[in-house]
Parts: sequence; C-alpha cells; structure tokens
Amino acid sequence: MIAVEVLQADVTELELDAIANAANTQLRHAGGVAAAIARAGGPEVQRESSAKAPIGLGEAVETTAGNMPARYVIHAATMELGGETSPEIIARATDSALRKADDLGCRSLALVAFGTGVGGFPIEEAARLMVGAVRRHQPASLERVVFAVHGDAAARAFKAAVQP
Repeated sequence: MIAVEVLQADVTELELDAIANAANTQLRHAGGVAAAIARAGGPEVQRESSAKAPIGLGEAVETTAGNMPARYVIHAATMELGGETSPEIIARATDSALRKADDLGCRSLALVAFGTGVGGFPIEEAARLMVGAVRRHQPASLERVVFAVHGDAAARAFKAAVQP
C-alpha cells in the first residue's frame, strides 16, 4: 500500500527520489510547472528532454533532476504542445509516471496536478483521477506519493480525493 499525502509545496524543492512534470508530447518546458522545473533543474533537464522527444500522449520518460534535490524528473505527457487534455490522458499519464518511478527503483514520488494549469482541466476531476490511479497501482518499489499542489483550492480538492 502506497502512503499518500498532499502538500502545498514547490515540487522543485522536494527531496524525494523523483518528481513528476505534466509535460507536452514535445517535452518543451515553456510554461507552468514544466518551466519551473526547467529553471530549477538547469539546462541539462531541457537538453535531456529534447533528446527523448517526442513521446506519445500518456507516456512518461525520465531525465536527471539537474540542480534540484530529487534524483529524477519523470515527464508525463498530458497534452500536445498548446493543446488540451482529457480524463483518459490524465489517468494514463499518472499510470505511466507511477510505472516509470517503479522501473527506476524509486521509493518516493511527487506528483503535480496534471492538466490543471496550461491544460485547463478541472482540479477536482484531476484529483479524483490521479488519486484513483495511485490507489490502483501495484507498486514494485514505490512506497510514498506526495501530491505537491499550489493553492488552497488544489489542496482542498486533493485532500478530499485522498480521504477514504
């Protein structure tokens, strides 16, 4: 059983094995959380991402975390560049990020609210989809998932979704 918690936190500052990025399929980190991760991690994060792009919607790839305290960034494609997302894509991207964390031997992972920034997806539905994916996941190494959210509305939505 994976321990799940919700923190209002800057994902780039968390000392976990991996942090997730709600990426576009081209892995161009130009806006939102992706831009913050690229700034905090340094140029190697974008350089490594560019070498692995493009990826399919719902897929995930890893890069190093550069200057951030995490070991890895798991980039999960939640939309086409400049496009919208959907419930199916958010669920697939969450599943892919969890599997990638296990493939990397991670014990801890921070997830951000996929699709709710640039993608414009409703926060309550994203919380429900993502928490559901974590609960269904059969971990190999993963022991702890932190939902690193920004703002009171996101914290309320994810805390409500986590409640049994």
